[in-house]
Amino acid sequence: MKRTELLNSEISYVISRLGHTQQLTIGDAGLPIPEDVKRIDLALVKGVPGFLQTLDAVLCEMQVEGIILAEEIRERSPEMEAGILKRFPDAKVQYVPHEMFKEKMKESRAVIRTGETTAFANVILVSGVTF
Repeated sequence: MKRTELLNSEISYVISRLGHTQQLTIGDAGLPIPEDVKRIDLALVKGVPGFLQTLDAVLCEMQVEGIILAEEIRERSPEMEAGILKRFPDAKVQYVPHEMFKEKMKESRAVIRTGETTAFANVILVSGVTF
């Protein structure tokens, strides 16, 4: 039996295969996902599941050393930005323009699509190590 709260086998599998500095993206319902990147689509209806709820589930299993956010989140969704940052008090945070974020996302091992409709509720998680 699993010891963490995460039940989604696809997400668990992707996390288990991540090496140091490899990336996993969690995105809102509107984030365009490149065709050649694995898509894990959790979106059911607007807002379900939520971005922060999904992020918390992923963080039960994933060690994160850094995150990448779109610069636009600062102005367009400061509450969401604060919610994200509070989960990463010791992680390196990098801000890039949204167009660059979409380019960097192509390096992700997978993109998890949520039902979130808050603007720029997207994060690239950079895998850390547990030792």
